[in-house]
This record gives sequence, structure tokens and C-alpha cells, in this order.
Amino acid sequence: MEPIEGMNFELPEELVQMRDTLRRFVDREMIPIERQVRSTYKTDPKPIATLTEKAKALGLEGFDVPVEHGGMGLGLLAKTIVWSELARSIALPSRGGAILGPNISPILYALNPAQQEKYLKPTLAGKYRWCFMQTEPDAGADPSSMRTRAVRQGDHYVINGNKRFISFAGDSDYAQVIALTDPEKKARGGISAFIVPIKTPGLKLVRQQELMVDDRPWEVTFDNVKVPVEDRIGEEGEGFKHAQHWLNTGRIRHGARSMGVMMRCLELAASYAKQRVTFGRPLADRQSIQWMLAEMYTDLHQLRLMVHHAAWKYDRGEDIRNEAFMCKNFGNVQSFIAADKCMQIHGGIGMSTDLPIETLWRDQRSMQITEGPTEVLKMTLARHVLKEYGG
Repeated sequence: MEPIEGMNFELPEELVQMRDTLRRFVDREMIPIERQVRSTYKTDPKPIATLTEKAKALGLEGFDVPVEHGGMGLGLLAKTIVWSELARSIALPSRGGAILGPNISPILYALNPAQQEKYLKPTLAGKYRWCFMQTEPDAGADPSSMRTRAVRQGDHYVINGNKRFISFAGDSDYAQVIALTDPEKKARGGISAFIVPIKTPGLKLVRQQELMVDDRPWEVTFDNVKVPVEDRIGEEGEGFKHAQHWLNTGRIRHGARSMGVMMRCLELAASYAKQRVTFGRPLADRQSIQWMLAEMYTDLHQLRLMVHHAAWKYDRGEDIRNEAFMCKNFGNVQSFIAADKCMQIHGGIGMSTDLPIETLWRDQRSMQITEGPTEVLKMTLARHVLKEYGG
């Protein structure tokens, strides 16, 4: 019987070339300066500006911006290649780093023409910066418990409440604010999204939170903040939908980033295991070390298949909610384990800031909490499993 032509696990040639180009760029331009750039929780802007200039030669500026807005309009599979390769270095922060054009929230593409002129176009031009405000003290993984309230009064809304763990609020020009507009409906049509300039009266940046990772998010309060109706994103009650769409593709990005972290950990661990000699033999000869490397390699292979498959489905217009949950869960957990094993193989030097391992370790531990904790995503997946397989 002749072999049946079926599944193709090969990347298209143009994506292979893009991957190889990015890998050379990361090796030559980013990894050599990463400790200089990340000496404190704030990234040094001068080396980043230099990297941004050099990155223009890659021809990938605006890779994640739709064609109709002047970008390349790459599909999700192509984006995963970019995200994973850049994540091999800690030269860029794990949150918010951008050298291939301004970081744009997908929610902004849902703005109407007038809003795009006011907010999206200046953001694409690099004139405005934004932040996303959803998390609250009592509503992190469960947005249906949101208390920040937006009440319509004629031609405007009045927002009261507070948000917490808001990254980049202090450096932003405006926020995408998710607020409750109908307490009865909650997440089922009772949550709306708004554009709110940071300098709007009543919006106060209270304090920055000290975290173990290189991020200093803000606590923000809203005290009778007036927002014009024309600054609402979409229809009233569509806010949860917009936020979840962003988080869905964001979870694929988590998986892709985890791929890059695992690749770097394998590179560091395998190289060090060959060099480091203890009791007369290199670590690479020790079975305990070999098993760690084999497990890291196997986990990376599994994750790569998961991420590429999910992105392929998305580019075909298919629903990937469950795949996104799995990519984020598996990727963040296994990349943290890979960083932990890499640190163990290196011993004491692995905990030092001389190497990037401790940064990868801290970042990947934090990723298991942000944008959907592991336990919550597993709970959601379990509902699907019970529906599909429970009879």
C-alpha cells in the first residue's frame, strides 16, 4: 500500500529562513549585551534603541500589525517563531519588550474609525503608549467578581473602583479599562471596555508593587472618572469578549516564549555539562545530568508541536481556546522546570546574576500566575473534557 499523504510537520521554507535569521540576530546582537541591558529592573533604553535600529534590517518591523494598518500582517504561526526566538535572550524584558515596532494590543484593532484616528494611529506611530487594566484585588483569575463599576450618565460613564498589578501604567498615555456595567449579567454581557487617558481627573496611580520579577506594576484607583461614551470600545457588554480574545492569543505567546526559554536552557546546560569537570569526569558523563537534558529536550519537542498546531488552527480560522489553555499551562510549567534543572546543573553560579538563568527562572515562575493561573486553566479544560468524554 502506498503511503498516504497527510499531516505535514515541516515549517514553510520562508518561516525557516525567518527563524534562522532571527536566531543569528539573537546570538550576535542580543545575548552578548543582555546583562548590560538588564542590570536593574528597568531596562537601559540606549542599548534597546541600538537593538531596535539593527532589528530594522531584519525586515520584520510591524510583524504583528495587520496589513490594513501598515504592518506585515503575519499569521499566528509566523508570530510564534518571532516570539520564541526573541525569548532565547533576556536582553528584552519578558513583559512589554519591543524592538520590531510598537507593542500593540489586539483590542485596539476593534476600535471604530474615529477611535483609531485618536488612539490607534498615534500608538502605531510610537507617539502613545498604553496599558491594560483588568485585574483587581478581588478579581484576578475570576473577572466575573469585578467591582470596578462604570455607570452611564447621559453622554458619559462614571467609573469608580480600583485595579491592581497594572504593568506600565506609570509610563502610559492611556489605558484600556475593563469595568462592570451590568452587575446582574457580569461576565455574560455585563462587562465593558473603555479607553481612558491616564491624566483623566480622578484616575490616580497609587503605588508601584515590588515583585520578584523585573516588573513594577501599579495599583490604580478611579474616583468618579468621567469617560465619554465615544471612548467605549465596541458595544456595552462586549468588554469581556475583547479581553478574552486578547488573552487567547496571548496564551499562545506564553507557549512560544516558553519554547525560547527552554531552548536557551538546553544550550546553557548542555554546554556547561561538557565543560564542568567534577571528580575527574565532565558532568555530561553523569547519568543524572543526562536524564535532565533528555527530559528538557522531550518537553521542548512536545511544546513545539502544541504551539505550532494551535497557531496553525488559528490561522485556518478555527477555535483554539482549549489549545491556548494547554500551550500556556504546559509551556509555563515545563519552561520553569527547565530553568530549574539548568540552574541545578550549573550549581552556585547558576544562581548568580552573571548568567541569565536566575532571570529565566523568576520570569517563568511568574508566568504560571499571570494571564490565567495554571489551576484555573486546568479547571476550564476539565469542563471541556467532562463534556466531550463524559457521555
